[in-house]
Amino acid sequence: MSKRFKPKYNIKKGDLVIVISGAAKPRKDDNGKYEYKPRLVKEVLVEDGKVLVEGVNIKTKHTKPSAQNTKGGIVKTEAPIHISNVMLWDAKAKAPSKVKRVREEGKTQRIFKKSGEKI
Repeated sequence: MSKRFKPKYNIKKGDLVIVISGAAKPRKDDNGKYEYKPRLVKEVLVEDGKVLVEGVNIKTKHTKPSAQNTKGGIVKTEAPIHISNVMLWDAKAKAPSKVKRVREEGKTQRIFKKSGEKI
């Protein structure tokens, strides 16, 4: 990632997204339609170009007993995935949608391309 320019992403913390590639991507059901499951973005790591999505890319870590954790054991944590592997969820269209930016009164608004609704 270039240190000179900070990249701008359309995804922010608290947005609902669909994972479009990898193990958590939507699969077709018996009728041939995709079953989408919108998930919440916990954090956006701008420098790495990654997002932390709730319930996706869960890693298991085996920990030894210590002063803080006297039992030890297996700890499950969410790992970040690349930002290109997620797409914003348009609730009005009930489908993933691309986003366009429009400047109104000096502020940038994000608008879904499918439904035209503001985020």
